Amino acid sequence: MRPRITSVPRITSLPPLALAGGALAVGVGGLYLAGLMLTGGEIDSGTTVRGVEIGGLSRAEAVRKLERHLDAAGQRELSVRVGDRTGTVDLRRAGLSFDAEETVDRAARTGAGPVSVIGGFFRSGGAVEPVVRLDEDKARAALGQVAKGLDQKVRDGAVAFDDGRVEVVAPRTGYTLDVAGAVGPLRSSFLRGLRGDTRSVTPLPARETRPKVTADEVRRAVRTFAEPAMSAPVTLTAGGKRFAVGPAVLGEHLAMRPDGGGRLRPELDAEGLREDPAVAGPLNDVTRTAENAKLRPDGDKAVVAEDATVGQKVTDKALGKAVLPLLTKSGADRSGEVAVDRTQPEVTRENAADLGLTGKMSSFTVHFEPAEYRTKNIGRAVELINGSLVRPDETWSFNRTVGERTEANGFVEGIIILNDQFTKASGGGVSSVATTVYNALFFAGVKPVEHGAHSFYIERYPEGREATVAWGSLDLRFTNDSGKAIYIQAESTDTSVTVSFLGTRKYDEIKSVKGPRTEVKKPEKKVSDDKECVPQTPLEGFDVTVERVFYNDGREVKREPFRTHYTPRDEIVCE
Repeated sequence: MRPRITSVPRITSLPPLALAGGALAVGVGGLYLAGLMLTGGEIDSGTTVRGVEIGGLSRAEAVRKLERHLDAAGQRELSVRVGDRTGTVDLRRAGLSFDAEETVDRAARTGAGPVSVIGGFFRSGGAVEPVVRLDEDKARAALGQVAKGLDQKVRDGAVAFDDGRVEVVAPRTGYTLDVAGAVGPLRSSFLRGLRGDTRSVTPLPARETRPKVTADEVRRAVRTFAEPAMSAPVTLTAGGKRFAVGPAVLGEHLAMRPDGGGRLRPELDAEGLREDPAVAGPLNDVTRTAENAKLRPDGDKAVVAEDATVGQKVTDKALGKAVLPLLTKSGADRSGEVAVDRTQPEVTRENAADLGLTGKMSSFTVHFEPAEYRTKNIGRAVELINGSLVRPDETWSFNRTVGERTEANGFVEGIIILNDQFTKASGGGVSSVATTVYNALFFAGVKPVEHGAHSFYIERYPEGREATVAWGSLDLRFTNDSGKAIYIQAESTDTSVTVSFLGTRKYDEIKSVKGPRTEVKKPEKKVSDDKECVPQTPLEGFDVTVERVFYNDGREVKREPFRTHYTPRDEIVCE
């Protein structure tokens, strides 16, 4: 078959302008085609991101290349410094990341038309800043953790003393991380990492606090006080007693403290120094307690048996006042006198007559069956009470005067009443002394403050006019409202105890009027197999009222009723 011949159109001549236009069209088209061939992609030639060339690449190619070269550089730990402390920040946890796609979008040309493509012949893309994403909440949280480890508290300079040596604490500036202000530097450091900057440490902004006590002040305090204070012992004289105190002892009770204005001031713990054995020993030799003149009964009066003793002591204040000025002295000037305070006794031979101990106000005796524990315990209580001097308006206490009834205090085990029955305990029998004292104060006419009767009646005591005591729960107390002092005379035998009040009577006579028993109740019988059981005879319970009647010039002045309730004393049979 013969090939088909297609007719070729005839070309007619064109005007010059048309020809020129056609040539222009052919030129632009050629440039466009050449631009596409030369630039190839969507990014202008010469475009770089932190030194990575991405010109002529498509968006996808550029993203992959940037992620390969830059993303790893941004994901790392950053060394940071706050003040003079260093640490690290995990940039990923701090919410910092490199956005390759957004960076490529920023670098890419706006379109692929002829104007954009042909323009690529005449321009270079240049450097493009990478896009960094920052989660501020994460950044602040990460910086907050950094602050916990790197913040530094301010420290004032200080001077201390140890075993006679001076120790210096250097001042230190404090730093507090400015979390809000550190976010920007954190982002800048991330960008530097993308660029390949290997700077080792990034300083973060911090608030600075300078110490009030400076290094210059520490040097001044050491030179003018601390070193002289520890240079040698000081020698003290008190009440004629001379003794030395060495630097080690002085330093134990010495300190230098800031005064609020940045100055270190010396402080001496005079109380602690006074109690230190090196000082307490010598001072105790010159210390004595003031003792009142000792009195003794002389018929119905109390007279001076032994003169009073003036007391003397060294106070903490006096010790400190003597020692502190010596610490900056040298040689013989490190010696000084400690003032001794003298305390006068209240009762002396000269003023004893003013006490009014001129007559017997009252006297009372209680008899009891002999028992070794009673003799011991009653005798010990009498020993402690005898000679008590009760000044006007002063309150006397049985428990305070006698003390706890323990073996260490001279008491032994005996029979007492506990939970409405007899039992054994230390101090048994002391209630006989309490009852005797109560009756003495009753008939002396002074004011009872605290007293309590036995739970059930004991036949050897006056009904409604007896007392018992218990350490820590029940006391016998009275206030001396007679207007003059009272001297308590106490004495005992194996079967009796007698207490007398010597002083000045306020009333001519005191009488006791007892009423009838009321609310009488019968006892019960109980059997006990307790190995500590004490047999008990039965006795009815009852109420009784006793009136204290006061007389002056033969006339009744007043009456005071005292009501007592006794529970039945059950019969206890021990098996």
